[in-house]
Amino acid sequence: MLSLLSNVVYNTTQLIQVIIFTVGCYFFSISIFGWIKQKETDAKSYAPQKKFAVVIAAHNEEKVIGHVIESLYKQNYPKDLYDIYVIADNCTDNTAQIAEKHGALVYTRVNNELRGKGYALEWMFSKIFAMQKEYDAISVFDADNLVSSNYLLEMNAKLCEGHKVIQGYIDSKNPFDSWITCSYSIAFWLSNRIFQLPRYNLGLSCSLCGTGFCVDMDTLKQIGWGATCLTEDLEFTMKLALNNLKVAWAHNAVVYDEKPLTLKQSWNQRIRWMQGHADCASRFLLPLFKKAFKDGDLTSFDNAIYLFQPIRFIFVGLTTIMMWIQTIFPESPFYSLRYVFPVEVWYIFSALQFFYGPFILLIEKKFSPKLIFAFLVYPFYCLTWLPITIQGFLRKNNKDWLHTHHSREISISDLEKA
Repeated sequence: MLSLLSNVVYNTTQLIQVIIFTVGCYFFSISIFGWIKQKETDAKSYAPQKKFAVVIAAHNEEKVIGHVIESLYKQNYPKDLYDIYVIADNCTDNTAQIAEKHGALVYTRVNNELRGKGYALEWMFSKIFAMQKEYDAISVFDADNLVSSNYLLEMNAKLCEGHKVIQGYIDSKNPFDSWITCSYSIAFWLSNRIFQLPRYNLGLSCSLCGTGFCVDMDTLKQIGWGATCLTEDLEFTMKLALNNLKVAWAHNAVVYDEKPLTLKQSWNQRIRWMQGHADCASRFLLPLFKKAFKDGDLTSFDNAIYLFQPIRFIFVGLTTIMMWIQTIFPESPFYSLRYVFPVEVWYIFSALQFFYGPFILLIEKKFSPKLIFAFLVYPFYCLTWLPITIQGFLRKNNKDWLHTHHSREISISDLEKA
């Protein structure tokens, strides 16, 4: 019996290692192209001409809604070329009143059946489509955001260049509030440089991040929104890929996002992300792989690999736990872990991952002494993805939207001073 268990463990761990190593090499190879920071066209070389409908989805956001509207009215873009719409979605507080006071056009939505940001956006988009006002593009934000003053100017330039869907740079407005906000910020900063930017450089599709993105109006009307799952941004990204459309990247269009303060808040948010990811994987993985191999479409292939990412989280987490067991109990069946590749390969692989992140943030000019401790606890944050991913996959059919509470009152002026 012990021999059978050892064989099962041996073969399983070998397969897991091969998958981790192969997918890891794939992502690392692509990330290298993030070092090639293509020369961006000066946004000021394009005269402001695109008219924007700026949409903010808000559910009980009275603490922060005024600050995002304030930052949007500070855009260095003609005020007659954009309107700010706030969706007061199933609100029971003063979100609508505060938004109106700050000059936004407020639309109140009450629907206890179709809950969630995706449904709220679809509802608002249909109203904008029916308006007599004509817009060239819609830009979407969350209520807890702060928006850099050049955002619309950058999006105008990208639209003038012919891009149809553009994602802005997601930064953090509260990176040093707690170890959780530090970990979140590190993850987003790394993603911007080694996930989003290299894909833009390679002509692949970037991923929408749920906020700070812009969609050409005609494109949105043509393919429809239809993204109403718990991760509407991921769903729409995959829908774009199947319609031969790509998400472009605007590295200089910065949006500051509020990160959860506690592990509990983070846990609940990331479970929702994994529920939505699992839902999207079940619906889009096979169609994307089919399109990739049938049409030779690298964008579809890359998106399909991204949908596979949570499985990699599970494998990496399990491998880490097995290696800990192996270290404590050398005679355990997990001793077989070391046999696929030479130990030196794993040392190099681990060292690269440990030093790669800080080096990237140094280049991105995001590194500070405060992040030294953050990088020590960051592996623990990454390891929490294992139970979160498993729990999210088990609950993928649960469509209940869990709201993340936002209360960090910071203005765009505060950030610019800092």
